[in-house]
Amino acid sequence: MPKKLFGETLIEKKVITQEQLNAALESSKKQGGTLGQALVKLDFVKEEVMSRELSEFYGIPYLKLSDYEVDSVVLSIIPEELVRKYQVLPLDRVGKTITVAIADFNNVNALDELRAVTGCQIIPLAASGTEIIAAIEKYYKKVSLEDALKDMTAEEQTLEISKTEEDHVQVTELQAAAEDAPAVQLVNYIIMQAIEDGASDLHIEPYEDELRIRVRIDGTLYEVQPQAPKRMHRGMVSLIKINSNLDIAESRLAQDGRMRVHHKGKNRFIDLRVSTLPTIFGEKVVMRVLDKTILGYDFRQLGVEAEDLDKFEQGMDIPYGMILLTGPTSSGKTTTMYTMLNQLNSIKENLITVEDPVEYQIYGINQMQINPDIGLTWDVGLRAILRQDPDTIMIGEIRDFDSIEMAIKSALTGHLVLSTIHTNSACATISRLINMGAEPFLITASLTMVVSQRLIRSVCPQCKEEFKPTQEILEKAGIKAAEAKNITFFRGTGCDFCRKSGYKGRSALYEVLLLSRKLKELILEGATPTVLEEAAQKEGFRTLHEVALLKAKRGVTTLEEAMSLTMGD
Repeated sequence: MPKKLFGETLIEKKVITQEQLNAALESSKKQGGTLGQALVKLDFVKEEVMSRELSEFYGIPYLKLSDYEVDSVVLSIIPEELVRKYQVLPLDRVGKTITVAIADFNNVNALDELRAVTGCQIIPLAASGTEIIAAIEKYYKKVSLEDALKDMTAEEQTLEISKTEEDHVQVTELQAAAEDAPAVQLVNYIIMQAIEDGASDLHIEPYEDELRIRVRIDGTLYEVQPQAPKRMHRGMVSLIKINSNLDIAESRLAQDGRMRVHHKGKNRFIDLRVSTLPTIFGEKVVMRVLDKTILGYDFRQLGVEAEDLDKFEQGMDIPYGMILLTGPTSSGKTTTMYTMLNQLNSIKENLITVEDPVEYQIYGINQMQINPDIGLTWDVGLRAILRQDPDTIMIGEIRDFDSIEMAIKSALTGHLVLSTIHTNSACATISRLINMGAEPFLITASLTMVVSQRLIRSVCPQCKEEFKPTQEILEKAGIKAAEAKNITFFRGTGCDFCRKSGYKGRSALYEVLLLSRKLKELILEGATPTVLEEAAQKEGFRTLHEVALLKAKRGVTTLEEAMSLTMGD
């Protein structure tokens, strides 16, 4: 016997009448949504009653969320943007199984995305949508700076600041006198908020009569509101310098240090690279957030298109030679480099790096920090690691003739060498190496792959909508009207989730240049970057501009963002 429909069951249980069912079905047909949502919207059934009836009908356990307390550690299992997008609340995790409270537990797309993001099996429990929204606001509430300064007890329990020392990390808790407490509270708060907001950098900037605090999110700086009083500047800087092993008495010189924070709410350690700079109104501090979660990324997560993934991995499969990453500052080169190192990391391989500074510490890789003050320069470091029987060498940056010469020699003697260099494109890298003094025949003998990259902003998933670009924009992008008819372009309208920008998160653009026999012949003939690029395109090479347009066509970013980022290259 076929199972009764949900509406019929409600009538049988006298929860609703036939007339109410008909009205709800008509409303659902016109306005969209489920039958249950329509019944609640028309006020025929209370939301909690509907949640219980749905859970009973589908055999999903019901949870009264207001009686349940969620462990703060569990909250970080699912990204906040998905929690708000699907009105879902993580409750518990056991092994590879996550239990969640969700109002729309028949939303297959929601459950599939949660499985994909977490890599775990999702067990849904039915709960009232109103209770879930209230719980989200309770557990994910963003406190204002003003409120934070009044009472920081809760925040102080979720963040620990630790010193990092040259040879080991010593975890300590900040002990401050009563008069320093506001500064301690404020430093804790702004660091915690920067981490939760996904900021890459945190700026503390003193001016004549005010103190400005800004965070960089998705490449754009935003002011933290309300601003902190100027009188707190000195105490904040002193606390940061103490915990970064900097000279607290020296305020006339720029200093670089490092600290570690333990975010108990997210149950993870995050390193901060600290830089101080003397200005006419006091010391400016910039903290770079180094989130180790990126070390678990693969190339697809970074943004490598499927069409380029084979070329990317083909270049890395060669056991010797030189691979160069290129791009401007803050273009994601470090993240890509560490992803490559992670992929190469093996018990059978000896990986050694020479860096300034060491951004992330990776188990299984021998990492060396340059220290010119004691004579440990790039040249000295590079010569030293070659005597350490390396299989793979990572050089933080190709800076001059000496470093490129040593990198080439290492590549020619059976080592795999990874490094970065500052150029505008993959093909322009060849000219840059020649201008630095490298011989063309040595370049062709050692260089196997060049990867140029940029970071492009992604469309906000919360306010994403379809739109049709003007004919003028399409022509400027090189997209024909006939092609545009088959493409759905998107843009963000701006919402609180994306700070009214229309963008949330970033994806990387990559142009991957594998040096084929033909390209090496052109390099030996002295071909210009333009000639090299044209020849490479015939072999399947795609420029950053082409990759950016592809991401716009696939709805990852906007056409405007794709053009603004790459039209000047």
